[in-house]
Amino acid sequence: MLLVCLLTMPDGRAQERGAGPFPGKVHRIVFLGNSITYAADYVELIETYFIIHYPRRRFEFINMGLPSETVSGLSEPGHAGGKFPRPDLHERLARVLALTKPDLVFVDYGMNDGIYMPFDAGRFDAFRSGMLWLHGELVKTGAMIIHLTPPVYDEKIGKSKGYDGVLEKYSEWLLQQKDSLGWRVADIHAPMKKYLDHRRSLDSTYAFSQDGVHPDLTGHVIMAGEVLRYLGEPVGETGGLMRVMGDEGGKVYGLVHERQEMMKDAWLTAAGHQRPGMKKGLPLPEAKMKAAAIDKRIRQLHR
Repeated sequence: MLLVCLLTMPDGRAQERGAGPFPGKVHRIVFLGNSITYAADYVELIETYFIIHYPRRRFEFINMGLPSETVSGLSEPGHAGGKFPRPDLHERLARVLALTKPDLVFVDYGMNDGIYMPFDAGRFDAFRSGMLWLHGELVKTGAMIIHLTPPVYDEKIGKSKGYDGVLEKYSEWLLQQKDSLGWRVADIHAPMKKYLDHRRSLDSTYAFSQDGVHPDLTGHVIMAGEVLRYLGEPVGETGGLMRVMGDEGGKVYGLVHERQEMMKDAWLTAAGHQRPGMKKGLPLPEAKMKAAAIDKRIRQLHR
């Protein structure tokens, strides 16, 4: 399996470089987003990195990504074949925050917010208003906030021609908030696009998405690497992030994946949402007991 070199140190053993990029009070780390976040690969890669490189810290990574969701409140006509409109984060955010009580929140919206249509000032306004509202609500909790620009949209694969230009505008606006409002914003869009363009210049058939939207593991590796680089972690350049991972890192990642697959559905079910077709998660107390057992296996594996 191809993963990231950032998961193991050069000598194959974990090393700890101090307390890490977060203040000591940061324990619960929540990820908000759509189906790309729910897919969880980049979340799991980031969690695995912290387990390996900062074994003395105890972080709880909570995936609250919900497929189809927007922060803009918009939904295109006939979404999901007319079965249901896109869920709106406004409907569930208060419950998510009350349940998870985060110390740090990663936010990744935008991909769905332009509803796969040409750029429109009204839709852009809805996205900006939604992001400003969300940031304000998170500020009230006292949690640290890190925004991520939306991932790249592959126009060669997807049906919405010109849509990546929409996401570029959304990304540019988010990045501008670093100066105008002092937001923390990590750019994953531009590095993903750069990597895609480079690989496609070598192989015109290359893609890391089968539908233009959802990146495969390679795309998630780039996302995770850019987040870690933003945090100041020495993960190298985007093009050098991938290699076959060492045995220890691979086993840790496998257990993290097992735990996250269970916990994300338990958290979503406990908080409640209006997105049909989602798997019903275990009751949260039961899921936490099972997760603790997996965590024990992780700690035994990685000492």
